[in-house]
Amino acid sequence: MTKRLIKTALVIAIVLAVGFWAFRPGAVPADFATVGRGPLQVTVNEEGRTRVRDRYIVSAPLPGRMTRIELEPGDPVVAGKTVVARFQPSDPALLDVRTRAELEARVKAAESALGGARADQERVRAELTFAESELKRLRRLVEEKVVARREVEAAELQADALARAVQSAGFAVSTAEHQLALARAGLIQARGGKTTAIALYSPVDGVVLRRLQESEAVVPMGQALLEVGNVGDLEIVTDLLSSAAVRVQPGQPVLIEQWGGDQPLRGRVRLVEPSGFTKISALGVEEQRVNAIIDFDEPPTARGIGDGYRVEVRIIVWAREDVLKVPTSSLFRRGADWAVYLVENDRAVARTVQTGQRGGLEAEITSGLSGGERIIVYPSDAVTEGVKVMKR
Repeated sequence: MTKRLIKTALVIAIVLAVGFWAFRPGAVPADFATVGRGPLQVTVNEEGRTRVRDRYIVSAPLPGRMTRIELEPGDPVVAGKTVVARFQPSDPALLDVRTRAELEARVKAAESALGGARADQERVRAELTFAESELKRLRRLVEEKVVARREVEAAELQADALARAVQSAGFAVSTAEHQLALARAGLIQARGGKTTAIALYSPVDGVVLRRLQESEAVVPMGQALLEVGNVGDLEIVTDLLSSAAVRVQPGQPVLIEQWGGDQPLRGRVRLVEPSGFTKISALGVEEQRVNAIIDFDEPPTARGIGDGYRVEVRIIVWAREDVLKVPTSSLFRRGADWAVYLVENDRAVARTVQTGQRGGLEAEITSGLSGGERIIVYPSDAVTEGVKVMKR
C-alpha cells in the first residue's frame, strides 16, 4: 500500500512538473538598442522644385504675323545677338489715333521703367560696396578677436546676397532697355508706314526654356512667344506648413536629396516669404503653406539639374555633434511623461525620461538614462513592467 502511494505521488509530481514547464510564461521577444552619444539633427523635410531665378518671356510688340520659331527648348541664346523670333507687324495704315497714342504712352512707360531699373541697379551696387567694406573691416576685427566669427559669416551672407541682387538688377536693366527698343520700334513702324519685319532678340544670355508659340500665326500685341533664362542660376522653392516655417530662418543649411544622384547636395535658405497661402492636400485637407527659397552652395548645372526638377529638402533647424540620444521608436507615454523600457537582468523595467530636441528617427535625452544602457525599441503590448524579455 505504501509503495502504491509513493508511485502515485511520484506520477502526480511528474505530471505537475511537466504542466508547469509547458504552461509557464515564456520570455517576450523584443528588439533591443543601446543608449549612446553622437550627432543629432532636427530637420524640416519637404518636397521642392528647382526654378530659374530670373526668367524672361519674349512677347509680340505689335499685332501682326509671326514667322515659325525654329529654336528648340535647350538651345543657347545670347543677349542682344540671338534672334529668337521674327515678326511682321500688321498694316500701319490700320492703326488709328488711339492706337498711336497708346504706343507713345508705352514708349514713355518703358523709358520710366528703364530709369527706375538703372536707379535700382546703382542703389544695389552702392549697398554691395558698403557690404564688402564692412566685411573687410569685420575680418580684421575677428583676427584681433574683437568680434565673433558669427558676425563675419552674417556679413559674408549679406555680401553674397547683394552680389546676386546686382546681377538680377543688371538683368532688369537689360530687359527694360529691350522693352524700350521694342516700344520705339512699334512707334516708328506706325509713323513711318512701313511693314518691314522686326527681329526679336533674346534679352539675356541663357537657353530657351519653353516655346510658347511654335507655328507661324497672326498674334495680338503682347502674345507670349518664348521663355528664356539662365539655367546656371537656379534656386529651389518649397512650400512649408506654416507651423514648420516659423522654425526656418534665412541662412540655415539645407540638405538636397532625391535629385538623381547618390550624394545629397548642399544649400542654404535665402528667404522665407512673409505671406502664406492655402493649399489643398492630397487627402483633401486645407493647409496653410509658406514658400521658402533655397540657394545651392555650388552651381548645380554640372550635375545635370535643370529648371522645374523635383527634389527633397531637409532644412537643418537645430544640430549638435555630441548628445545622448535614443531611437524615437523606444519612447512611449506614461501619463504626462515620456518613458522607455530598460533591459535589466533580462526583464523589462520602465523608466521615466526627460527629452530635448527630437529628429525624425532619434531624440535627445536630457535626464533619466546613461550611455551604454540597453532599451527596448518598438515595445509591443506584451511588454510590461517586470516581464521577461529576449532579443528577437
